[in-house]
Amino acid sequence: MEEVRIGIVGFGNIGSAHASCIYENNVEGLRLTAVCDINLDKRKRAERKYPDIEVFSDYKELVDSKSVDAVLIAVPHRLHTVVGIYALNAGLHVLTEKPEAVSVTEAIKMNEAAQKSNCVFGIMFNQRTNTLFQKARDMIHTGSLGELKSLIWIVTNWYRTQEYYDSGGWRATWKGEGGGVLINQAPHNLDLMQWIFGMPDRVYAFCNVGKYHNIEVEDEALIYGMYNSGATAVFIASTGEYPGTNRLEISGDQGKMVLENGTLKYWKYDIPERYYCFHAEQYEEMPKIKYQEFFESEKEIGHRGILQNFSDAILKGTPLLAPGEEGIFELSISNSAYLSSWTDKVVEIPFDDDMFNRMLEEHTKTSPTNKSITDEKLSSSYKKRWEVNW
Repeated sequence: MEEVRIGIVGFGNIGSAHASCIYENNVEGLRLTAVCDINLDKRKRAERKYPDIEVFSDYKELVDSKSVDAVLIAVPHRLHTVVGIYALNAGLHVLTEKPEAVSVTEAIKMNEAAQKSNCVFGIMFNQRTNTLFQKARDMIHTGSLGELKSLIWIVTNWYRTQEYYDSGGWRATWKGEGGGVLINQAPHNLDLMQWIFGMPDRVYAFCNVGKYHNIEVEDEALIYGMYNSGATAVFIASTGEYPGTNRLEISGDQGKMVLENGTLKYWKYDIPERYYCFHAEQYEEMPKIKYQEFFESEKEIGHRGILQNFSDAILKGTPLLAPGEEGIFELSISNSAYLSSWTDKVVEIPFDDDMFNRMLEEHTKTSPTNKSITDEKLSSSYKKRWEVNW
């Protein structure tokens, strides 16, 4: 195979941006050959902009058309696994937008389909391409911080207006999106948290519904993660604060790092802090430290970087930066956070999938929204808000 013919299912905001990126030859090895959307106006728009590709109204027709080798999924969250599993079972490579699914139960089904298919399965965790997050992960995994003690991540710069939520009928609804900030914006950060720091073993969470907007889901959340090692994590996310903050702070017994404003600050202790704490002879003395700063080593490649990596994985066997099967990790955190908030209890991971699914279905059935989940205002290029926003 010399090139990958790719079809995009969902020609909304992000789907149309992906289409432009691929069609304009910004991704080596990928060629846009098909688009699918159930909305007639969106299909007409695709036909006008890309007259030399096929346009479908049904994802099954696209998958079965023999016109594509791979599918990029950019539909509302609840449909990710529906489309993905069908495409994988048909022998097509799949790249899905985040989140992998709305529930861990559905993510497991997608992962099983991917394993059986022997196809490339990736997920659009585009912030994994950021060199500072890669540096932080490498430093922690090679022991630069020693035994991990705590993580604190304040990410309140996902600011959204009411118009944003009103721009798509599926947005901020249990029926269409399956949640709020934890399932829409925060998957990037929750993924990075577990990718860098590891998965918590228990969580306790608070999810504030419609605190800043007229929506039926949470626009503010606080997660307290507990690890069997004794480490802890505090994660705060909001779409109602401006200008907001994006500050990630990680401490270990041999050092500390802070990621903020496009800089990774690193303090290295001369001896482990726990040893120093109990052996220092003067209470006013502090450990000696070596300070370093690291900056982003290249312009962020974001979505395009994940697309290129996906293409290279198919054509060259390059390892995926964001394997689709790993989507289940951040989803386990957000699902357990919802369950904790609903029950006001500490939730173990893995958690009771059946209980979560029942409670999610109760929220979906009582959803007051009457909006169509297919309505959405469109763009045609990647937006700054989709990049790492320091």
